Amino acid sequence: MDLSYAKEDEEFRRELRAWLRKHLPKRGELDGGENLSYADPRRVQAAKAWQRTLYKAGYVAIGWPKEYGGQGASIVRQTILNEELVLHRAPTLIGMMGIQMVGPTLITHGTEEQKKRFLPKILTADEIWCQGYSEPGAGSDLASLKTRAEIDGDDFVINGQKVWTSAAQIADWMFCLVRTDPNAPKHKGISYVLIDMKTPGITVRPLVQMTGEPGFNEVFFNDVRVPRTNLVGKLNEGWLVANSTLHHERNMLASTTRTQQLMNDLIELAQRRTRNGVKASRDPVVRQRLADLQIRVEAMKYHSLKQLSDAIHGRSPGIGASINKLVTTELNHDICAAALDILGSFGPLAKNAPHVERRGSWPKDHMFTLGMIIGGGTSQIQKNIIAERGLGLPKGA
Repeated sequence: MDLSYAKEDEEFRRELRAWLRKHLPKRGELDGGENLSYADPRRVQAAKAWQRTLYKAGYVAIGWPKEYGGQGASIVRQTILNEELVLHRAPTLIGMMGIQMVGPTLITHGTEEQKKRFLPKILTADEIWCQGYSEPGAGSDLASLKTRAEIDGDDFVINGQKVWTSAAQIADWMFCLVRTDPNAPKHKGISYVLIDMKTPGITVRPLVQMTGEPGFNEVFFNDVRVPRTNLVGKLNEGWLVANSTLHHERNMLASTTRTQQLMNDLIELAQRRTRNGVKASRDPVVRQRLADLQIRVEAMKYHSLKQLSDAIHGRSPGIGASINKLVTTELNHDICAAALDILGSFGPLAKNAPHVERRGSWPKDHMFTLGMIIGGGTSQIQKNIIAERGLGLPKGA
């Protein structure tokens, strides 16, 4: 495997770095230095403005086809862009679920009218999306979902409930799974529809997480009318479309570059903080723990490079996304746990407390990364996928 970049790709990286040095928001600028909740309207508007700035410079969804607003860029340049945004600590794009989940799904499965209607506003963050998959009783076993959509003239009429819906309180649209044939086998009677969140009959109730922020929501549908033209793919065959979105979600959650950044922060912390009068990085127990974590980070990095090579050469990614999701999310949580152990009694300090580290982000990241092990398909689900589809083991083994 050749790990070197082509000359023109290195030039792309240099241009990108120069642009970021000039335009990147300063730390805390998006929330006015007030540590605003991500759902605060002031922060939402600032985050949208940052995405539009990136888009105008040609750095949003560069891998999308040019006819849909992208640059038709290679997967190598997408990877370089992702790496540089993380390494420069650029704010996460507010429209990430649109860009990395429903956008690619529409490009593959949507009608031409749907692509023209929705894709441009995903790129500019004029419309924010949320995912309507999980329900009470249908999380790990997603195909057991019970939210019903009945056909009435040119509309679906939807009734039911979704839960753990990230960003629903700020979303303009939802990509949603609904049951359209209750008599079919559970994987066969599902359809994939796009729902305007301002439609009458929709109620959103935020759920406060252990991080203290209402990132998740419950969403209730009471006779919600959705045009049948918002169906993506074929009626009752939404499971195929849903799996396309899930594949993109696993790749989105498994950023090895962000994991490397977390690891770098942990090493810097160990070199600066003291334990029993000496630098934590000189404690043999801490050093062993750092070494174990760094080995796991390096293994993930090379696994991602293998995936990149497979993609360039047109080889199927297979179960690669599940491996990435499983290992990266658990590794992120373990890195944060190590940071809290180094901080000792200072570890749990909240964001505005005296002597707090990283504006209180270590304990917050520790709790958030635990959620990421569960979200997007739990570790147990990923292990089942790897065992059954990768290793060929029988179901239930």
